[in-house]
Amino acid sequence: MEQYDYEKVMRFVEEEDVRFIRLAYFDVFGVQKNISIMEGQLERAFREGISFDASAVAGFGDEVESDLFLHPDPSTFSIVPWRPSTGRVARMYCDIRYPDGRIYEKDSRYILKEAVEQARTEGIRVDFGTEVEFYLFETDERGSATKIPFDRAGYMDLAPEDKGENIRREICFTLIDMGIEPEASHHEEGPGQNEIDFQYSDALTAADNTATFKWVVSTAAMGNGLYADFSPKPVKEYAGNGMHINMSVKSSDGEDKTGLFMSGILDHIREITLFLNPSVDSYARLGEKKAPRYVTWSPQNRSQLIRIPAVKNGKKRIELRSPDPTANPYLAFALLIHAGLDGIRRELPLRDPVSVNLYTAGPEVTGGLERLPGSREEAWECAVGSALVRDVLPAAYLEAYRNLPKTDR
Repeated sequence: MEQYDYEKVMRFVEEEDVRFIRLAYFDVFGVQKNISIMEGQLERAFREGISFDASAVAGFGDEVESDLFLHPDPSTFSIVPWRPSTGRVARMYCDIRYPDGRIYEKDSRYILKEAVEQARTEGIRVDFGTEVEFYLFETDERGSATKIPFDRAGYMDLAPEDKGENIRREICFTLIDMGIEPEASHHEEGPGQNEIDFQYSDALTAADNTATFKWVVSTAAMGNGLYADFSPKPVKEYAGNGMHINMSVKSSDGEDKTGLFMSGILDHIREITLFLNPSVDSYARLGEKKAPRYVTWSPQNRSQLIRIPAVKNGKKRIELRSPDPTANPYLAFALLIHAGLDGIRRELPLRDPVSVNLYTAGPEVTGGLERLPGSREEAWECAVGSALVRDVLPAAYLEAYRNLPKTDR
């Protein structure tokens, strides 16, 4: 993927007939927002920033001192492939700043950057990769979403049963055009359910890619007369949508600290679940159809909260299976980094693996196991009492997440 800086962006815009630039950012829930500027305003955007009304953005504050400024990050420059080839449209993610230039502390991209920097100072780097599941539903004559699945195929079925094959192909090519390299795509277990995986990367790039992926999927679905649903439990009787988060931990001293990092996540998982599973419906998914219920781990076992996938290339990683696509990936990655770092600092011993199928195990096995929060209310109480959450997130985040509306972001 080509790396853009200010000069490259300005030159590309001039030479490649780019007329509109979307300056994108995120509210506290990870919902993508944007403002479009004409190419003649791009230099000013880089120099001064483009103002917006923060009081109109969820979790950003009220009308008092509501002016904030978007400062584009040139490294995130990408053409929007589905827009016209004449008068082209580009997109950049932005840093958010106060009028005096100070960074806006409620910006979730900034919160993740701070987590990455903290890890760097402690000699740790964590690379991330997400596996985001989604349903494709038919729309009615007005274009509104229904709950009728696009097909009735099952796990890794082929066309013609799998009707999503061409849409996944379109999504993959669009991602490539935007600098994101897909690795695999397939039909998932639920009717109309799909998954596309892409290469892992550093934390900020991975979060940006996850946000871009959801945008591309939603746009491709709409272009095909369908609706992409990322909610954790779109239909009660079908498998839910997960956002499995894969992490690879590297230490500057060469020691394998994956176990300590994983211990930190297991120790703090109940405290941060509110931000990994923010929807009311998130808790209808947990504990059902390969979504975990207990705070456990073991190699390869998909009934666990964390599994260690089998690999042949020596690149050890851990897979956290509880998060769902309604999570803000910037917050999720930041909290996981801080939780893992705490495990490393404290040299927290790794609890024993639970190498059984927890979906079929009886109470003699599960009765003594620690559980994930069983409801959004319980997750809220765990977050409120967490020193880690209070240290990492501004107080406004907890208040904003107190009554997060039901959503299928």
